[in-house]
Amino acid sequence: MSKEKENVQNKEQQAASEAEVQEAVPEPEQNQAEEEKAAAPEEKIAELERQIADLEKANADLKDQVLRRAADFDNYRKRAIQEKQEAFDFANANLLKDLLESLDNFDRTVEAAAKASDPKSIAEGVTMISRNLISMLENKYSLVSYGAAGDAFDPDIHEAIGSSQEPVAEPVLKEVYLKGYKLRDRVIRHAKVMVSMPDGSVQADGQDSCEQKDEASAES
Repeated sequence: MSKEKENVQNKEQQAASEAEVQEAVPEPEQNQAEEEKAAAPEEKIAELERQIADLEKANADLKDQVLRRAADFDNYRKRAIQEKQEAFDFANANLLKDLLESLDNFDRTVEAAAKASDPKSIAEGVTMISRNLISMLENKYSLVSYGAAGDAFDPDIHEAIGSSQEPVAEPVLKEVYLKGYKLRDRVIRHAKVMVSMPDGSVQADGQDSCEQKDEASAES
């Protein structure tokens, strides 16, 4: 019986030893997990470095785009300034070109006047040039003159340089010293005029004043 007990004890000791050996030696899965845990920080660092590199590249691309757009805008601004200046410098080129014909006609008239014996023919030539010039300015450039004796006085378009009391119902132009001009509907030069102001003898409705009525009724 003692030998059997001894054999049992030996088997138990042997089993315990094998268990300790198995526990001491790590299994493959445990080794892999530990290796993955050890490699995880390095992979995270590498991933962060890649992200930083991508962000730096994107930042560089954005800077390049901003610089290009700034350069394009500066070039556009310079072109716009140049075009505006050219438009200002040559804005009247068409008008001046149309005036050249009238200038040529004036030169011919001056040359003819030196040899002409009849002043009337010179006056007719100047009148013709004036009519052609006025027609061109009116039809092509919408430049219209205004102001004639008898027109109603309008302080918005007339500049009164004097006045006198007259038997009129409302202020009217007595004389026009300098014509006014409108470009389309805008006044570019006011007409300089002498104005006839009502002296009270004529009412605005065209009838006689109250005094004239009273005198007429008294006479009757």
